[in-house]
Parts: sequence; structure tokens; C-alpha cells
Amino acid sequence: MKRRDFIIKSLQGGILLTAGASIPGLGENIFASGSGNYDLVAVKGGAPGDMFDKGIASMGGIKKFVKPNSKVVIKPNIGWDTTPERAANTNPELVYRVVKRCLEAGAKEVYVFDHTCDDWRRAYSNSGIEKAVKDAGGTIVPGNSERYYHDAEVKKGKLLKQAKVHELILESDVLINMPILKHHGSARITVSLKNLMGVVWDRGYWHRTGLHQCIADFGTFRKPDLNIVDAYYVMKKNGPRGVSKSDVVVMKSQIISTDPVAADSASALLFGIKPDDVPYITIADSMGLGVKDLKSLNIDRIVM
Repeated sequence: MKRRDFIIKSLQGGILLTAGASIPGLGENIFASGSGNYDLVAVKGGAPGDMFDKGIASMGGIKKFVKPNSKVVIKPNIGWDTTPERAANTNPELVYRVVKRCLEAGAKEVYVFDHTCDDWRRAYSNSGIEKAVKDAGGTIVPGNSERYYHDAEVKKGKLLKQAKVHELILESDVLINMPILKHHGSARITVSLKNLMGVVWDRGYWHRTGLHQCIADFGTFRKPDLNIVDAYYVMKKNGPRGVSKSDVVVMKSQIISTDPVAADSASALLFGIKPDDVPYITIADSMGLGVKDLKSLNIDRIVM
């Protein structure tokens, strides 16, 4: 069996191999940096920050994406006033590591924000992300006021023709999208493409007009330079906020790709459903925003 087919079959089974398992054809240099030719990297079995270090090394290193003196904006999910173990928000340990690595790569500024659903002060604090960003040397900014958002035309949108977009997105040199993989009552799952709803002011319009098409439409406005899917803790039901820790399973996984459609397709399979079960993934694929068919991609598979 070809290594790429082996990876696809592992993802389609809804799981990644357990830590310590062997992968045919891979030697001791599995974690070595260098090639950078992968379309997608899937990592399993480590702590969130350590998995990022292994995964980004396989993608060619953080300096491939973050250049000296660049302005970097990181968009995690910080929407909810819950603790990390509830899996409603991106893992703060992962956010810390990414902010730190961007600064080490020479970024002039690293900003982190989200347009939260719960009170932004409590969500920023209780998610652990505010402290993680500050400890890493980054700057966390609010997204709670309309004055931060400016009119922008979504030229290729079919239903979403314009949106008020946070000024940091409009001014950034590098956009790093950091969703957490979880269940969502309206969208089935929320991952990379849907996470970008947190950079606009009027999300209600998307729900009223056609959620899945608007998600895909906005993907044509500003494609992230890198998508890092946090699947360490995964909320399997009652999303997007969740009810209790019983909604959550521990997967200790991460998916990294420059292609948000590929990242979301792999995330769907990891979640245990098909990409075609998530309409916005299929729509985005048809609009040319990325590749849904993982069999056509060069994928690295890392077990820690």
C-alpha cells in the first residue's frame, strides 16, 4: 500500500494511529525539517505545542510563512467563556507556542483576537488564551466594538457580497488561522473556513442569508497563509459552546495546511464524518478555494 493511501485510509477511519505505532517507509528522520513540500501534515500523540513544532518543521519551518519584520495576525477560536478542557476554544498551549515561534522567526508584531460570542473579557481570560498570548510576547486585542471593523467587498462572493472586517485582517502581512475542531449545531462541524466568521462584525447576516454559502464566500476574501487545526480536545456534541466535559473526547491530534478546504476535509474525517456531510466544504471545493479530495494531495503523517 502506498504511504499516501495509508494516510487517507487512517483518516477515513476517523482516527489517527496511536502513539508509538510504526508507519511503513518512515525512518528515524521523520521529524527532520527540510522538505516543506507537503500539502497537509497530520500529527498525533503529543502535547499541543510539541505537535505544532513537529508539524511545522515538516511543512518547511515557521520561517517559510513568517518573514522578518512582518505583521502577523493569529485568529484562534476564543468565542466562549469556558475552560480549555471543555474544547470550545483553541488550546492555549498551542496558541502560546505559535505566537512564540512567530516572534522567534522575526515577526515585528503578533496580534491575536476574536469576535467572541460570550463576554469577551471573560472568554479571553477563562479560555487561558489571553495569558498565553501575553506570556509568549504577543499582543491580544479585542474584537467587541464595531469601530474595529471596516467595509470590505467580497468580490467573488455569491451571497456574501460585502462584510465589515476587523482592521487587523485588512492590515496583516500574515494571517494564521487556528480553529478548534468541534461539533456545530448549524454547520455540522466548525473548522478553518467557519472560524473566519470571527473576523467580521455581522455574523447574523450569514445565518439569515445562507450560512454554508457565506462561509465559502468569505473564504475568497482572505485566504489564511496557514491553517492549524487544534484537535487535542474535540467536542463531539452540543457545539459550539458545549454543556460539560462529557461532550469532549481526547484525540491528541493536529492538522496543518495552507489549504483550508483540505484542512477541513481531513478534520471531518478525523471527526468521523465525510467532507460531503459538511456543505460549506463541498461548496468551497467547487469554488476553487482548495482541494477536498485528499487522495490528490501530498500528506505527511507524524506519530509522536
